Amino acid sequence: MNIYPSCVPCLLNRILYETNLIDPSKALEVLNEVCRIISKYDLKESCSAVVATEVHDATYDILGTRDPYKAIKDRCNQTAVSLLPKAQEVINNSKDRFKAAVLCSIIGNVLDFGISSSPESPEKLTEQFDTLLAEGLNKDETDKVREYLEKGGKVLYFADNCGEIVFDKLLCQEIKKFDVHLTFVVRGQPILTDATLEDAQEFEIGDVTDKILTTGCYAVGVNFEDMGEDLKKALENVDLIISKGMGNYETFSETDYRPIAYLLRTKCEPVAKDMNLPMNISAVKVYE
Repeated sequence: MNIYPSCVPCLLNRILYETNLIDPSKALEVLNEVCRIISKYDLKESCSAVVATEVHDATYDILGTRDPYKAIKDRCNQTAVSLLPKAQEVINNSKDRFKAAVLCSIIGNVLDFGISSSPESPEKLTEQFDTLLAEGLNKDETDKVREYLEKGGKVLYFADNCGEIVFDKLLCQEIKKFDVHLTFVVRGQPILTDATLEDAQEFEIGDVTDKILTTGCYAVGVNFEDMGEDLKKALENVDLIISKGMGNYETFSETDYRPIAYLLRTKCEPVAKDMNLPMNISAVKVYE
C-alpha cells in the first residue's frame, strides 16, 4: 500500500506514543531523526510499511530498547486469555463454528496500540468484546475462504498482534478440520505490538498447526526481500494465504500473491480506503 498523506502524522503520533512509554525526554531527538528519515523518501512512490519499518528501527535505537511495547504486549496476552473461555463458548454454540472463529480472531485485532483508534487499554477489550461480537462481520467473504479450504492444500496464516494470537489459535483449530497443511507465520523480531515466535510457543500454536515460521527479519508486515528462505519457499507453493491485520495488508497489497484472504479491523482511514471498505468494521475480504 502506498503511503497516504494522513499516514505521516499517524506515524509521528505512534513514534511519540512509544517514546513516552520508555523515555519522554527523548521525544525531540526521536522526532528530529524520524523527520530526517521520512524526508529521504518520495512519499508519492513509497510503501507505508517500508517507511514505518525504518522509522521504528531508528526510534528503538535512540530509546535503547528493541521492544518498547513489551509490557503492553504482556497485558494484551493476559486480557485475551481471560476472554478465551467466552470466545470458545461462542464458537461451540454457533451453527457455523468456522465463521464464529473468524469473527473472534478479528475482534482480537483490536489489540493494537499507538494509533488513534486504539482502545484506552488492553483490558478495555473485556468491555468491548460483546459489542464487537454483536456487530459481526460487516464485510463477510468467509464462504470464499471456506471454498479454498475445502480444496485442501497448503495454507499460510500470517499473524499480527499479541493478544490477538490467542484467538488465532481458536481459528487455526477450525481450519485444521479441513484437509490442509497449515503453517503459522509470526514476526522474526519484536516490532510494535506484533506477535513473535516466543508468543507462538507460549500459547502452543504448534499444537494446532503443522508448522511455525517467522518472517525472518525486522519489519512492519513482511519484507519480501529480507524474509527467510523457508518462508520464501512456502510462499512459492501456497494454495491460500490468510493475512491478519493492517501491517500485513500494507505489505501484501504490494504483491501479486493470490489467493489471499485479509482478516482485520479497518482501524485507519488509509487502509479502509485502499480496501474500499468503511472505517472501524470487522472485515474478511478475499483477493483472487
